[in-house]
Amino acid sequence: MADINHVVLVGRLTRDAELKYTAGGQAVCKFSVAVNRRRKNGDQWEDEPNFFDVVLWGRQGETLTQYLVKGKLIGVEGELRQDRWAQDGQNRSRVEIVASNLQLLGGGPGSGSGGASGGAPFGQSGASYGNAPGGTTNDPGSVPGDRPSPAGDDGFADDIPF
Repeated sequence: MADINHVVLVGRLTRDAELKYTAGGQAVCKFSVAVNRRRKNGDQWEDEPNFFDVVLWGRQGETLTQYLVKGKLIGVEGELRQDRWAQDGQNRSRVEIVASNLQLLGGGPGSGSGGASGGAPFGQSGASYGNAPGGTTNDPGSVPGDRPSPAGDDGFADDIPF
């Protein structure tokens, strides 16, 4: 059986994204996502937050950094990577998510009225940014929701599932 390393998270950014460049000029965008886990403690349901560090490389990171602000709801798809190093004679390690697909889901600061996208599943209707099948990338030059609405469109989708 083949090994599988695939992660999908939906959560809120805990801080604004930080964009830096490697010595070779490669863009690297880093941010952290909080995902709540509900668990029962006696008769009460409690939210237990889990925090994940995420790295988004290349043009995607450059383009999306301005939209990745604290409190923004996003979806991230990628894989886990473990970094290992020695510090002061102690072995250290850190696990982070290397994103291959990112979707702005709306809500939180910077979302405007109604969010940046309608929340379509990953890889549909250009609402997500990442590698598409065949090695091409979706155009991250504009954010869904910034496109002009067709005449008579009030901003609501006709294909609401309820």
